[in-house]
Amino acid sequence: MGWLDMTIFCLTMIASILVGVYFGFWGKKSDTMEEYLHGSRAMSVFPITASLIVTILFILRFYRFVSGVTILAVPPEIYLFGTLYSLYCICHIFVGTATYYIFLPVFFELKITSTFEYLQLRFNMAVRIMASALCTIYQVLFLSIIVYVPSLAVSRVVGIGFEVMAPVIFMICIVYTMLGGIKAVVYVDFLQAFIIVVCCVTIIVLGLMEAGGFAAVWRTAEEGGRIKFFDMNPSPFERITFWSMLIGNTFYILTTVSINQSMVQRYVSLPTFSKARISVVISTIGIVILSLMSCFTGLLIYSKYKDCDPITSKVIQRPDQIVAHYVMGFASTIPGLPGLFIAGILCAALSTISSNLNSMGATIYCDFLRPLLRKDISDRTANNIMKFIVVIVGVTSTLLVYVVSKLGNIIQVITSLAGLTSGAMVGLFTFGMLYPRGNTKGALAGSIVSLIFMSWIAIGTLKATSEKKIKPVMLPLRVDGCPASVNVTQTSQTDTTEDDVFVLYKLSFSYYTLLGTIIMMLVGTIVSCLTEEPNKEQTDLVLFAPFVRKILNKRRVSHSNSKEGKKLVGSESSC
Repeated sequence: MGWLDMTIFCLTMIASILVGVYFGFWGKKSDTMEEYLHGSRAMSVFPITASLIVTILFILRFYRFVSGVTILAVPPEIYLFGTLYSLYCICHIFVGTATYYIFLPVFFELKITSTFEYLQLRFNMAVRIMASALCTIYQVLFLSIIVYVPSLAVSRVVGIGFEVMAPVIFMICIVYTMLGGIKAVVYVDFLQAFIIVVCCVTIIVLGLMEAGGFAAVWRTAEEGGRIKFFDMNPSPFERITFWSMLIGNTFYILTTVSINQSMVQRYVSLPTFSKARISVVISTIGIVILSLMSCFTGLLIYSKYKDCDPITSKVIQRPDQIVAHYVMGFASTIPGLPGLFIAGILCAALSTISSNLNSMGATIYCDFLRPLLRKDISDRTANNIMKFIVVIVGVTSTLLVYVVSKLGNIIQVITSLAGLTSGAMVGLFTFGMLYPRGNTKGALAGSIVSLIFMSWIAIGTLKATSEKKIKPVMLPLRVDGCPASVNVTQTSQTDTTEDDVFVLYKLSFSYYTLLGTIIMMLVGTIVSCLTEEPNKEQTDLVLFAPFVRKILNKRRVSHSNSKEGKKLVGSESSC
């Protein structure tokens, strides 16, 4: 990297810290919890929307591919397996609709600080603590991986050791998150979203110029078998099909978009319900557009390396290095491009780290500490406690980065936890908002059974994968066009799945959340039906989705009229 690249990289980091300092000292209205966690619920739509887009894209792609950011993770998927993954964009439309009509109305009207507070209102404190504890433990572990992968990539390009880069990234996030609260997080995300978009657009424009235009890229992808949209195989054991993308991944995305603490915290930071809904609509559109851009980048990369695959030829070691390898091919002709690219990688990581730190400060304080403290605690004290939590979580995750760097397999284990908990979480909130007959015993039983069952599947799958009994089948890659200096023997790839692997261990990862949700709701419904029914007359209708409220309200009115009729009949007969 030259001086211009280093300048772009350093300015990005400095700008992030300055935003936090500004909102920590001058840009806040008060020292209340509402200001620190929700910006006094007076945030603007576009910064919130940009923050949602960047964080959602990073988390979803990271869970799936264990890579740095969207611009790194999605293109290798398209390059290796074809365009089926682009159906993911349709899933976002489904999830945006569900958020708009089901989840957002409940969370916004309740004005809750912690998402898990809903579970206490709907069920009891035990359900809330169980769900919050699971997600908190996972997020602390996940934060270490969020930093590990991008800091490793950045350290190799910048020339600074990984052992130095990881704590520097965390320190930057801790400083501006602790000082500025949600406002700093959101406005830094807004800045970083701009950098990421510029980075993606630059890559696509340069790629199209080199490839000879859109038609040439598409034709090459078709010839290489990369254009695949309608694999209608109904088997749930295929890695990715039309059905697994549209059905399975819709439930998976719900975990991040609709019920995630950091997302809900942004929704309720807007002043009105209509603005919150506008934010959902715009963020859905933005996510779809950026996802399509990332998918098309994969086709550009294939167009470049169709005759000489850098993975097979050992020019790079891992598939998620292919985007950096592709971009650095332009580096000699475009000054500042390496710095912009590295800044884009780091921006997505910073956005997600700060969002998680801020949301964990709210979750740990509200769900675990506040019940133990005096009720008359001041807002200033509460803010200081949450800032201290941010620092502690950040330092803990920083130390865990070094553990992760020594234990490579732990990355796959930790990311697999997303599949374990996501089904139970989606099931819990859906069960609570859509099924009035559901009770506390059903919620606890369903979530526990779901966690145990999905843990069994995940552990078995990890074991089979580590033993090379399960291996995804990639589309053909060629090396016949490589230079003579590259001596590679092309080997044909076959399906390596062995017959002795238990059938559920072959289940596509796309169905993990769906299966966990089904188990949670099925067990929860059975247990609820076999135990006492909740008092529907005393249950607050705000706890249910709007269309469920209408049904319950009609029943209450009908039941009330029926009682009045019986009273009148009784009085007339007694005369």
